[in-house]
Amino acid sequence: MSEPLLVADGALAREGGLDRPMIDVAVGILIQPDGRFLLTSRPQGKAYAGYWEFPGGKLEAGESVEQALVRELSEELGIALQHRDVLRWKQQVVDYPHALVCLNFCKLHVWQGALQMREQQSHAWQKLPVQVQPVLPGTVPVLAWLALEQGFSGPTHAA
Repeated sequence: MSEPLLVADGALAREGGLDRPMIDVAVGILIQPDGRFLLTSRPQGKAYAGYWEFPGGKLEAGESVEQALVRELSEELGIALQHRDVLRWKQQVVDYPHALVCLNFCKLHVWQGALQMREQQSHAWQKLPVQVQPVLPGTVPVLAWLALEQGFSGPTHAA
């Protein structure tokens, strides 16, 4: 299910103009049995460094969303996934100043290994409302979708 386009920081110029290519990204929502989910901070040197997001990364040529997520979470977090455990959930296109991205969100309830922050990022297991901030614009809709599923009312994150 694809949601309407989300424009992040709309007052800023778009690098590459309006006709720039779409970048496909696989995103993992790791959910523990108690309902807590994992957020990680964006590493230094990347756009929106320090913002909190769900982990994942760009699809390489010829990769499926599932393949990219297995690879990315191994590289970033040191955990192992099975393709069958990757549950595609929703899509969100986000127009960031630095890139136009299609975020492919997948729920994960099963993985192997202990978390290793291999990009020197921080991590936090969260429930709604999330306590970490700032939250990456592309993460905000996911928090709202989780709130709907959980029957949570109120703000999903600090502004």
